[in-house]
Amino acid sequence: MKFIKTKIPDVIVIEPTIFNDSRGSFQESYHIEKFKENGISLPFVQDNIVTSTKDVLRGLHFQVKHPQGKLVRAVSGEVLDIAVDIRKESPFFGMWVGEILSNQNQKQIYVPPGFAHGYLVLSQEATVLYKCTDIYYPEDDSGIIWNDEKIGIEWGINNPILSEKDKLLSKLVRI
Repeated sequence: MKFIKTKIPDVIVIEPTIFNDSRGSFQESYHIEKFKENGISLPFVQDNIVTSTKDVLRGLHFQVKHPQGKLVRAVSGEVLDIAVDIRKESPFFGMWVGEILSNQNQKQIYVPPGFAHGYLVLSQEATVLYKCTDIYYPEDDSGIIWNDEKIGIEWGINNPILSEKDKLLSKLVRI
């Protein structure tokens, strides 16, 4: 496994080592000691699997009182995965990092607690698996509108398919 720090160093892209032979392939997607050695030490307590169609944009979501770190991968299809730093005291506040995740490149991205997270489906369909460092609490759920011009995410789309909840999200504010 190769751990690559992004322009926001706490967001880390994980590239697997894939072993191929005539039977297929093998890769290690998680190894607690290797993750700890690379700064990812919070335990994962919940797994989620989401299937979506092309142009669906999910996010940008976060929890206020129970922030979740997420280890995200596309097990089928392709997505543009986005992390936005919402840590009030961070020098990277309001900055975003994006990474293409697909079943072809097998990359994962670690989005630490204190970030808003979302993704756009680029393929006809995609299934995304993500591990979380805290339980989902619906009453603690919050988010940022996908097209906040101050953040300036380059989604590459003007009219994504959004949930009713995501259409009503607010802009990022530092309080």
